[in-house]
Amino acid sequence: MMKGMIIKNMSFKVGQHMTIVGVAKPDATNFAVNIGPSEEEITMHFNPRFNAHGDENTVVCNSYQGGNWCEEQREGVFPFHLGEEFKIVIEFTPAEFILNLSDGSTIHFPNRMGAEKYSHISFDGEARITSIEIK
Repeated sequence: MMKGMIIKNMSFKVGQHMTIVGVAKPDATNFAVNIGPSEEEITMHFNPRFNAHGDENTVVCNSYQGGNWCEEQREGVFPFHLGEEFKIVIEFTPAEFILNLSDGSTIHFPNRMGAEKYSHISFDGEARITSIEIK
């Protein structure tokens, strides 16, 4: 997966919402949104896979801690389309991340590291991010 945009030292705190708008490339295999305390630790890896890692039209969420991937969480929804705009609104609570997707579906993913603030956000893969807003 190609490395994309990295945002450092931007606080995403409990009680805030992050809105991400982007466009999946017409030939995308997958893309990812990563939130964590550093580049080495990811508390929430959100990975829509069009056709990657043996998955088709599957959303996989996970965490990366201590040099290892944790247990994957696979979702039953896939509202993403090649070459089309998407919108993801991530609500950050003390216990979990609540991801509201373009089609109205919702994904709940636990805040496995338990922090109340994360300062490292990155985007990988084949999508062009057009806006990010934290409120």
